[in-house]
Amino acid sequence: MIDLYYWPTPNGHKITIALEEMGLKYQLIPVNILENDQFQSDFLAISPNNKIPAIVDQDGPRHQAISIFESGAILQYLGRKTGLFYPHDELKRVQVEQWLMWQMGGLGPMLGQNHHFSRFAPERIAYATERYVNESKRLYGVLNTQLLGQDYVAGEYSIADIAIFPWLLRHEWQQIDLADYPEVEKYIARIKARPAVAKALAIQV
Repeated sequence: MIDLYYWPTPNGHKITIALEEMGLKYQLIPVNILENDQFQSDFLAISPNNKIPAIVDQDGPRHQAISIFESGAILQYLGRKTGLFYPHDELKRVQVEQWLMWQMGGLGPMLGQNHHFSRFAPERIAYATERYVNESKRLYGVLNTQLLGQDYVAGEYSIADIAIFPWLLRHEWQQIDLADYPEVEKYIARIKARPAVAKALAIQV
């Protein structure tokens, strides 16, 4: 059994999608970030950066419990644990890992800043909004180009797609018109149609 410390954000969705796709048993432990639950000491013991998601795998390496924070690290761990969506072949694995890191270091943080300055900042700062909207558009363009001629970013469906996809669901927040990125639009529809993804996105807390 895997304990998933969760809230329905793009990063939270990554892990519910992975767990559903991999057929792993898990239980949700809501961490209400709107009420600052992520700063509680019991959660900080698992996730010292006070961010969701985090997991505790009760049957970890050597049959001992292990806690893991950071969504990218969790995805890699689950991929290794199950042998699913994370290739064993080194050439294929590198392809997956570079797009996973692209999401972790670029797409997620830049779109997150876009959300903040476009929707939640108490005062509108034109320079910041323009900066992050423009960077979001650039990243969508990178993804659109990568998807030309293939269904998924590394050829086959992988943890990289699981990481990328949830951030694209909020394209309207990001001032992104999907008509400008037709390959990304088809990519979103393709992944949304997967039964495990639909089940994960339907989870309520």
